[in-house]
This record gives sequence, structure tokens and C-alpha cells, in this order.
Amino acid sequence: MDDSPRDFLVDLLETPSPSGYETRGQRVWLDYVEQCADDVRTDAYGNAIAVHEGDPDAPEVVLTGHADEIGFIVRSIDENGFVRPGRIGGSDPSVSRGQHVTIHAADGPVEGVVGQTAIHLREEDDDGPDVSDLWIDVGVESEEEASERLEIGDPITFSSTVSWLSETRLAARGIDNRVGTWAAAEGFREAVEAGTEATVYAVSTVQEEVGVKGAQMVGFDLEPDAVVVVDVGHAVDYPSAPSDKTSGMELGGGPALGRGSTNHPVLFEALRSVADDRKIDVQLEALGVGTGTDADGFFTAAGGIPSQVVSVPNRYMHTPVEVIDTDDIEFVAALLGAFASSAHEFAPFAVDI
Repeated sequence: MDDSPRDFLVDLLETPSPSGYETRGQRVWLDYVEQCADDVRTDAYGNAIAVHEGDPDAPEVVLTGHADEIGFIVRSIDENGFVRPGRIGGSDPSVSRGQHVTIHAADGPVEGVVGQTAIHLREEDDDGPDVSDLWIDVGVESEEEASERLEIGDPITFSSTVSWLSETRLAARGIDNRVGTWAAAEGFREAVEAGTEATVYAVSTVQEEVGVKGAQMVGFDLEPDAVVVVDVGHAVDYPSAPSDKTSGMELGGGPALGRGSTNHPVLFEALRSVADDRKIDVQLEALGVGTGTDADGFFTAAGGIPSQVVSVPNRYMHTPVEVIDTDDIEFVAALLGAFASSAHEFAPFAVDI
């Protein structure tokens, strides 16, 4: 991976962007993508859109990922100054105890730790916590002290940052789904540099983790001919992985193309054809009952928009130590760029009945 895209990826991953509080991450994304866009804009809730204006008779396609990450929110502060968190999105309390966290307060970050009773003092049948069992220690002794530094509703993220485990294996929190917004931006850049005839939108949506809200807004705003949604999928190439619950993706195996439900069969075949032409290895992912991604918000917007999920294989989803292979995201970006450059060959995107 070249230095500029690599630095962009790290900047995205190291900028906190929990659902409903995505502004800082969206600024990083816009600063990068506007270098090759004809125009950039945001809407009232912070969805970020870059556009390359193509031939008026060519199709309009969207390449997108979601900007938000899971996290917590300050739900209450007890009389001893311990912060009680609530969920933002699908945060997993089982990996939260004993973690460093950052509370993003108005006057700057407040560092804390999620408390954990020592193993010597726990009951043998402790099956793990609910979110209501968690508390955050910010080093104060009273509610008044804590309230001088933070307030109800401040977002919270894990303090883990980017670790390069090898040349291409990367661990971080928030990989779900900053890698999707990275791939959308890079695919957009590659399409622009290739001189695509299509009008191409790169989009970084908000609030996917709390119900694909941003995608619903953008779908009605743009009404494109096709949408390719990049998100993460479950890689199960590790010990004790429940491979019977998913399609068996593995790191380094290339992008995974979703089949079923939301995924549009014409778009699926178009992307598989482009991958074959460009000699990009792809995996297949069965998504028979919805996709759990922004595609579920786009495909019913504006009367129905052909939508397709492309997944990045990801280990340990919704933990502070998600792991990907950067070769996979480079191939996703190449696939998106090639598809956007040849979209006119596959349009109109409609099933043949």
C-alpha cells in the first residue's frame, strides 16, 4: 500500500467516530476525497458525499461505507463519581471489562478504565457482564468532581489504536467500518483517474450501527442507478471460530460478494464479471435474510435502488482488536474503481422477468 492511502487509513482508524458523533471522522474523509472530486457536501446529519460529474447519459453509481463505530455513552454518574455507560450500537460488554476508554467531553478527552473485580474475588459462576453491570473509573471521588469534567450524553470509545501485526495484517478498533469508507474513497479516486463515463458518488454515511439511518437519508437524496456498499464480514479462520454460522470467509482471500435478499443479482454478476476481468479473487457470502448493512437502507429508498454488498473479511468484529488484511481492502478498492469505470456496460440494472 502506498504511503498516502496508508496514512489516510490510519487517520480514519485513529479518529473517534461513534454513531451520532461522527463529525471528526467525516472531516478526515472529506479532506482526502475532495482532492479528486468535482464537488463535496454534507447534509444536516453529517453524511458526507463526493461527486465526479460524468456523462449525462451514463449511469449514476454510489460507492459507500459507513463512518460510525460502536461505543458507549455516559448514561449516568453515581455519587462516588463512577460513570455508568450505555450502549452505542452493538457494543459487547464481554470484552469491555479491564479496558482503557476515552470519554469525549466538550473540554477535551477524559481518560478512564472499565472496572473489573479481581479474579480472586469473583464467583466461579460469573458468566460475564451486562452493560448495566459496567462502570468506568475516571479517578475521582464524587459525582461533583466527575461532572466538572464530563456530562451525560458524552460518547465513549475504547482507547486502543492501530497495530501493524505484519506488513499487511492490521489490528484496530473501528475497522467496522472505516475500511468501508476508505475503500469507497479509494475506489472513487481510481474511477476518476480512469476517466469513467459514469457519474460517481463516494459516500461516507452516519449512524449505520444504530439502524442504517444515514443510508436511508442519502438514498432519497441521490436516487442513483446503483449502490455498492462496502462493509465488513466475519472471517472465521481462527481457532474455535463458529464456521457453521457464516460463509467461511478468510483473511487474504479477497473481497466477498453477497448473495441473497437485498443483493441485486444484476449488480452481483456485474461485480463478479469485473473481478474476473481484473483477476481479482473473490469470496461468496450468503445473506439470505437482510445484510445488516447500509444496503438494507439504500435498496428500498426512492422506490427501490439496486444495491450490492461487498464485504471485507474481518476477524473479531465489534471488539477493540478487529483484524484485517490490507491486501483485501486494496482489492475491494480496485474492484469498486473498475466497476464504476465500466458501469455503462451493465446498465440498466434491472432483473429480467
